[in-house]
Amino acid sequence: MSIGCQGCHDGIGFPLPFSMAFQPIVDVVSGTTFAHEALARGINGEGAYTVLSAVDNANRYAFDQQCRVKAIELAAKLGLPDDGAYLSINFIPSAVYEPRACIRLTLDAARRTGFPLDRMIFEFTEVEKLDTVHLLNILKTYKAIGFKTAIDDFGAGYAGLQLLAQFQPDIVKIDMDLVRGIDASPVRRSILRHSLRLLEELAITPICEGVETADELRVLQDLGVRLIQGYLLAKPSFESLATPIIPKPSV
Repeated sequence: MSIGCQGCHDGIGFPLPFSMAFQPIVDVVSGTTFAHEALARGINGEGAYTVLSAVDNANRYAFDQQCRVKAIELAAKLGLPDDGAYLSINFIPSAVYEPRACIRLTLDAARRTGFPLDRMIFEFTEVEKLDTVHLLNILKTYKAIGFKTAIDDFGAGYAGLQLLAQFQPDIVKIDMDLVRGIDASPVRRSILRHSLRLLEELAITPICEGVETADELRVLQDLGVRLIQGYLLAKPSFESLATPIIPKPSV
């Protein structure tokens, strides 16, 4: 058995203990939390870099597995699905050899904790150069199992429109570089407006991430965006679920 398959099979081999923080994705129209994104942290709440810097080609398979299990176990303990919110888990496409084989530990953790499969979102970042055929196999398999799928940092990496032409995920998270300063940028507003129209035609739900100011939020709301993630609403909360605060519009 190869190193990668062994890591997927056993979920062991990542040497650094770690935990999770959760950052809400907020429906700013209803005022409810749509999902909580699980983010790797050190066991004392240290930033993600302290964990991610220990990931290499030999242990990324085990790390990917441990992240999924840790996120599910902690989210279940915190009662995350009780109010209907989703759990959003990042995954590394290149750390998945065969989707149904590598999902075993995830399914085991969900069964053991009673976490509903249909309340999970699996998101991947398109910053990593992708094997499109392999990625499509993963996404189609996850969709068949009952998970929701999402592209993270859309517009900042390799996949983009070419991937959307072949597979339409449930969710697209618009990259923060497009959102940041959108209140002062007619060009960004125009790009986002047309992107939102495209996603609507494809029946894909948009999320805008990285929102830090009330002016950015106001513009996004004016454009019809209802799912927002960012420090303005709530920062990641270590081993707990944050309650977001939606600023009232200025008079």
